[in-house]
Amino acid sequence: MRDHRRILRHIWMTEKATLLGERGNQYLFEVARDATKLEIRKAVETAFGKKVVAVNTLFSPGKARRGRVGRMGKTPTRKKAIVTLAPGEKLDFTA
Repeated sequence: MRDHRRILRHIWMTEKATLLGERGNQYLFEVARDATKLEIRKAVETAFGKKVVAVNTLFSPGKARRGRVGRMGKTPTRKKAIVTLAPGEKLDFTA
C-alpha cells in the first residue's frame, strides 16, 4: 500500500464541491492518476480517521488552450474522487 500523501493530492474546493459536502456528506479530492478506488478509500480513512461509504472517480483530460501571444498550450489532466462518508462523519478544514 502506498502512502496516503502520494494518493491524495489535495481537496478540491469549488462551489459545487462545497454543495456536495453540505448536502450529501461528500468530499471532492484530486488524486493520483493511477490510484484505485480501494487505495483512495484507505488513504482517506488513514489520513482523516473517518469511515468511507463509497468512492466515485472521474477522469478529466486536459484541454487545449490558447495563450496570450497565440501559443497553444494544454491544461493539466486530472483524476478526481468523490468520497462519501458515513452518516454523522464530517471533515473539518478550518484548522
